[in-house]
Amino acid sequence: LPGNMDRHHYEMFTKFGDDGFLLHLDNARGFGRHSHDEISILAPLSQCCVIKRTTLLRLRLLAEPEYRLSDVMRESLLQDPLAPVLAEPHLLALDRRLQLILAAVGKCIETFGEATVVANDSAQPRSPAAHRAKLDS
Repeated sequence: LPGNMDRHHYEMFTKFGDDGFLLHLDNARGFGRHSHDEISILAPLSQCCVIKRTTLLRLRLLAEPEYRLSDVMRESLLQDPLAPVLAEPHLLALDRRLQLILAAVGKCIETFGEATVVANDSAQPRSPAAHRAKLDS
């Protein structure tokens, strides 16, 4: 969404084993050119065609006129002591790029079906304590 034009890799924080997370480094060119959309950054989404349901729902919400991403971001950035942080063309680029992401997801769903593309992450995992209680019974 910020149009980071030199995001070529990521690092994986694995100190906690399987509970690790991605670290995106080098954001120097984030929000660099509002008029250029770096489509190659969508390659992982287009190649894997998997997205978390909660992420997709949030992206769809931010595409709705009453919760438009540019408006939400603009309002949030008003609180920053350095406001205005982003120029209006950069804010509008967020909306345009969001549509590109949703189109990529839509193409995946059309090709592979929603059940394959949209990962259900909204179910609460069972706690280890609940599992142990069942074993002790």
